[in-house]
Amino acid sequence: MSKKPTATAEKKPAPAAPANPHAKASINAKLSRDEKIELHRKMVRIRRFEERSLRAYQAKKIGGFLHLYIGQEAVAVGCCSLMGKNDHVITAYRDHGHAMAVGMDTKPLMAELYGKATGCSKGKGGSMHYFDPSRNYWGGHGIVGGQIPLGVGLAYGVKYQGLKGAAMAFMGDGAVNQGAVHEAYNLAALWSLPCIFVIENNGYSMGTSQARSSAGALAKRAEGYNMAWGQCSGHDVYEVRATMDKFLTAAREKNQPAVVEIVTYRYRGHSVADPDNTYRSKQEIEEYRRTKDPIQVFQDQLVAEGVLNEALIEKIDTEARNEADLAADFSEASPFPTPDDIQKDVYWESDHPSERKSQGRLFFD
Repeated sequence: MSKKPTATAEKKPAPAAPANPHAKASINAKLSRDEKIELHRKMVRIRRFEERSLRAYQAKKIGGFLHLYIGQEAVAVGCCSLMGKNDHVITAYRDHGHAMAVGMDTKPLMAELYGKATGCSKGKGGSMHYFDPSRNYWGGHGIVGGQIPLGVGLAYGVKYQGLKGAAMAFMGDGAVNQGAVHEAYNLAALWSLPCIFVIENNGYSMGTSQARSSAGALAKRAEGYNMAWGQCSGHDVYEVRATMDKFLTAAREKNQPAVVEIVTYRYRGHSVADPDNTYRSKQEIEEYRRTKDPIQVFQDQLVAEGVLNEALIEKIDTEARNEADLAADFSEASPFPTPDDIQKDVYWESDHPSERKSQGRLFFD
């Protein structure tokens, strides 16, 4: 009697690359393998930094507000990956992701959350006030919509100096109804300034849905100022890059302002002191996480392209967790500002007394 053949494991074919037309856009098609890995790495680093800062907040190491970027990583990474030497970024209070996307070191970022003197704003700014002028990163602003006129000012400076560059002024969907935003739109259009107004539409202004707070398509309001506008999905870093590249090129080459609405989502509350799900269901959050998580979407894309494998995915994740832990250790070991530091970095003349020209008192008891 002949023996029955032994069953062998069937070799599975390599997965086909998902049908993503944005992967073929010229700005993405020319990415090298290492550049694609770096985009993925940056998103993972942001996610792990935010998760570690949440644990520190829950352990009462961080005071004040903490606005986490978890779920929106592809927006900051996609946009900031397109920056040239004359491009600038300014954003609102949910600013950790942008800071890391432009290349800021996580140790002074975490230390700033801890209120330590080694923080990027010397412990005086906290979560909402990250800055790094050396990287053309101008914050981090707590007043809703208040950063948008400043972004127009950055664009004005670029044009005034005759440089080919642009300013990306980020805001949430809750800022679009602020008067200062519309005044900024008007000036940018009137003076043809290279400013891209980026609306990170995560669906909720604190806890109020966009449908209850804002009429019409947010980006389409640009038509009232004769500005170009566009929309894209914020869970796909390829799509973010393909969309933003078009508008940034027009800004740099032709001084054309534009409004771009990027539809995204945040998993946590407005700040971590706010509830996560009193205004939305757990099912809504989990459905987005299951189908549109930006890190998972890009990871699956890169696995299909043969860029990532399980070992490299694990390595990147482990390194990101370790980096976040080291940033927390650095922050724990750092000193707090002294009482005397409260009057430093307020007025330029107070920090440079030999060059002071004004008269009278700078500080009052």
